[in-house]
Amino acid sequence: MSKGAKWAVGGVVVFGLLAGVTYLNRAEIALAFIRQLAKARMVVGPNEVVEWTVGSDPQGRPPAERPPNIVLILADDLGWNDLTFGGGGVAGGTVPTPHIDSIAAEGVNFTNGYAANGTCAPSRAAIMSGRYGTRFGFEFTPTPPGMMSIVPHLGGGTNERLRPPIMNEDVETIPFEEMGMPPSEITIAELLAEQGYQTGHIGKWHLGRAGGMAPHEQGFDESLLMASGLYLPEDSPDVVNSKQDFDPIDRFLWAGMRYAASFNEGEAFEPAGYLTDYYTDEAVKFIDANKDRPFFLYLAHWAPHTPLQATRADYDALSHIENHRERVYAAMILALDRGVGRVLEALERNGLENDTLVLFTSDNGGAGYIGLPDVNDPFRGWKITLFEGGIHVPFFAKWPARIPAGSALDAPVHHFDLYATVAAAADAPLPTDRKMDGVDLLPFVRGEADGVPHEALFWRSGTSQSALVNGWKLNVSDPPGRAWLFDLNTDPNEQHDLAAERPDKFAELQAALAAHNAEQPPPAWAAQASFSVNLDKDLSFPDAPEDEYIYWSN
Repeated sequence: MSKGAKWAVGGVVVFGLLAGVTYLNRAEIALAFIRQLAKARMVVGPNEVVEWTVGSDPQGRPPAERPPNIVLILADDLGWNDLTFGGGGVAGGTVPTPHIDSIAAEGVNFTNGYAANGTCAPSRAAIMSGRYGTRFGFEFTPTPPGMMSIVPHLGGGTNERLRPPIMNEDVETIPFEEMGMPPSEITIAELLAEQGYQTGHIGKWHLGRAGGMAPHEQGFDESLLMASGLYLPEDSPDVVNSKQDFDPIDRFLWAGMRYAASFNEGEAFEPAGYLTDYYTDEAVKFIDANKDRPFFLYLAHWAPHTPLQATRADYDALSHIENHRERVYAAMILALDRGVGRVLEALERNGLENDTLVLFTSDNGGAGYIGLPDVNDPFRGWKITLFEGGIHVPFFAKWPARIPAGSALDAPVHHFDLYATVAAAADAPLPTDRKMDGVDLLPFVRGEADGVPHEALFWRSGTSQSALVNGWKLNVSDPPGRAWLFDLNTDPNEQHDLAAERPDKFAELQAALAAHNAEQPPPAWAAQASFSVNLDKDLSFPDAPEDEYIYWSN
């Protein structure tokens, strides 16, 4: 039986066991089953030392004469207000992020940078392919079958919401491992490998594991994969944990996740230390191993995604933060920023700083389910919405040889532009046998291109859809059968719905969204459920009847 089938059967078994028992017993039965299944699905061995392949440029060229190195750093669920670059920061700006900030300060800040989706995996698909993920059916985040039927019974915020989830119990789905980016897509790693780059992936993937969809089958020479998502064992003396009992997803993660990595599709093993620091250590080793040849490093951090876990040292360093949950989260941001600094230092130490394009962004905005109301301030909404809080993300680039320090571009840009920008930097031709959606951003940064990169951008995740056309934004959710219209030129925080006042613009954006949808094929797998998300309250607060909300399909 496949792993996906085990999850599907397990969900049915648990759902049956839950019938007729009390709420407390329902939750405990479900969590006990999840823990047992997680152990059965993965055997985790002791730490293994990762040996990155060492190589040199065949032509013996110095860095300045080689194609530029590319380092793409992707955070997971990083909130707009998590960084101090724009005057924000966690805990009222008392947790500086100087190293991440330096990428923008010494390069370019794309002030209106957009994630490709309000959740992680579709954004990653757009980054890797240079296209809307919906062009190849990647509309929803891959979720183990059975998970959606279990989570509502774990208690917390979902059960207490006024608007319950809508379960699509009769839909046919595919195994979890087969939910991903099809091998027919030409990844940026494959494109760069054709140009002679050594390609390395570290961290999260979430783009499929079977049928040619794993990282090493999608253009990466080497891959240190996040096999599961604990940052340290829950009972480690070096870790401080924060559990959100109001969040059923958090309860699921704590029960179902292990402390594990794997290298080049080998067996799972324990990482050597706190996960964010471990990925940083290995990124530095990869840079050192490839300092004499062109390389592409895709460093896909898990931080600051839940479960919230910090090193005790980082937690102790932030004693001024009284709220435990916020302090753990802030310590995670501290580790992420420290890691970015170490990567930048490795480039400088190896004489590669001037000739390396460093890109930094997040897969989506901060999550409302962590219970921190200011995570996306001043934007409205959260991860799992298409309001600005869900998709307006930090978006920085640094390349001293080509990008003037302190640059800024205010025009909207999108995750799929990373592909085209990297391809142009490496002098790699874009695929011509398919529609490519991204554009090279550097001519716009340097004032060498007229107009803007995009007059229109679109997002779609089942019940939630959005269009951004020349500064006007349409957000649609059905249910509840609601559409909002905002003029982001004057209302970037989406506070004033103009749908009734500007029927002309409302109709214009509806038509643009419909035309875009007409180009997209059906999803490659069905959404198993749709969940309500409160737009203005994080999950630690109860719903009120007058609250505005959307439904999100997955």
